[in-house]
Amino acid sequence: MSFNTLPTTTDSARTMTETPPRSTLRLAAVGDLLLTTRPNATQAGRGLEALSDEIRELFAGCDLVLANLECTLTGADQVPTEPRVFASASQIRGLAEAGINLVTLGNNHAFDGGDLGFQTLKNQLDDLGIQACGAGLTLADAARPVILEIKGLRIAVLAVVDGSSGMYRFATHTTSGVAPFEMAALRHTLAELRQDVDHIIFTPHWGEERFRCPSPEQIAQARALIDAGATLVLGHHPHVPQGMELYHNCPIAYSLGNFLANDVYWDNGDVLTWNRFERTGCILLAELDQAGVRSVQQIPVYDDGRVLSIDTSGRGERYLTRANRYLERGITPVRYRLETLRVRTLLPILTQLRWNKLRRLRPGHLRKAIRLFVRGIRP
Repeated sequence: MSFNTLPTTTDSARTMTETPPRSTLRLAAVGDLLLTTRPNATQAGRGLEALSDEIRELFAGCDLVLANLECTLTGADQVPTEPRVFASASQIRGLAEAGINLVTLGNNHAFDGGDLGFQTLKNQLDDLGIQACGAGLTLADAARPVILEIKGLRIAVLAVVDGSSGMYRFATHTTSGVAPFEMAALRHTLAELRQDVDHIIFTPHWGEERFRCPSPEQIAQARALIDAGATLVLGHHPHVPQGMELYHNCPIAYSLGNFLANDVYWDNGDVLTWNRFERTGCILLAELDQAGVRSVQQIPVYDDGRVLSIDTSGRGERYLTRANRYLERGITPVRYRLETLRVRTLLPILTQLRWNKLRRLRPGHLRKAIRLFVRGIRP
């Protein structure tokens, strides 16, 4: 089985593979864990028992397994906006059983259940021995990196959330929330951390949902973060895989896509489901030593709604290859505007063209579609 490899910014696609010495740290990073449970359900939703044996074995062979935990637990309060993404305690316990030992809570659903839901989740993670970063009851808590010592290496993991994610609750010195994406402050933090650690894993929640590529601004930001001291940039939020590249021999994954893609629920009974592309994610497998990144792989995974497994159909690998080629060609402002048109205008129109919705169309719907299209093609 062949898996996608990462292109450098100057060379064609290549594989970084060397026989790792014993001091090499093995890292697996995945994207969004949507551990959801239907509102008012008496049973917990599907959890990581859905992992295939092959993925479990892969995680068991890693020293560090990192995921974006895109959910929280219920609390006395709820955010007014929907959808809210609530997991159950049993689904959270499944993280440890699956071998995940580090999560980022820096995402736009961390406080869907208010402070109580967040703190209940954090307490359960602590009890399970799972480290977490990116959110807290104060800015100091949210911005604090996780520092690990593994196989003689000191590793810092830093998580932040960009305003593009729609997050409404950023932490302050006295209030809870997520750590904000502020470039000036991050450059200073990375420079300080790099004096004390061997590697920094930077994991931002950023970008636009369903966009197949990052924005030109994100590309500039990611490379600036590598220049400031990060060893890897591992992004999430778009819910689809975006391109990966090597910059100064450091991997940048703009979005790892969905990992576990459960349905997402509204209180009124509406359900968000995911298509084949959105159910395809990526495991980034990397080996680090004192000198840097020794090897890196993209491994496509597919969640069919029952079992989450390594994708051997060839479709996942094609998705990742296509995303990498977007980056190789360069994401110009014009290309990014075309992607904006595709996601915000064409996809909603195509959704309405499904037969079950065509039957309910009225003249006003057509006029609205034309307005959306005209608005989308304007510069």
